[in-house]
Amino acid sequence: MDTKAKANDIIYMTKDGFEELKEELRILVGEKRPQVAQRIKSAREMGDISENAEYDAAKQEQAFLEGRISELEEIIKSAKVSDSAKADAVVVGARVTVHVDGDEETFHVVGAPEADPLKNKISHNSPLGQALVGKKVGDKVEVEAPIGRVTYTILKIE
Repeated sequence: MDTKAKANDIIYMTKDGFEELKEELRILVGEKRPQVAQRIKSAREMGDISENAEYDAAKQEQAFLEGRISELEEIIKSAKVSDSAKADAVVVGARVTVHVDGDEETFHVVGAPEADPLKNKISHNSPLGQALVGKKVGDKVEVEAPIGRVTYTILKIE
């Protein structure tokens, strides 16, 4: 595997986001998995599983649960926690205050798994995130939006 392929496998995250995913994995493996296994066992004990809705539901939940556990394990294995405290430019983990259309807005630049636009947590892979990463206070960035080109001026990086 070449270096470029390895770099694409890295998932950048904030420390908080990384810890949240580890906690979710702990709960799924340590608590939810045994609960679902018990539901399946109980449903089996009811007799004929061919027409057992509880068994089918538990098996479906198990499949979803195992898929999420696999996904979390992959993300955690590939994660690189960003240290925004040492940065003088926008990096994953930075809170960026910008001037846009006469207003000030603050965005938290995060890794893709933690993005939540409703909470102003934007992925570094989003159009705005890509435009901001690497920029410094005073820089202007333009982003193509549904309403047209929008210009953001970076006022503060925390």
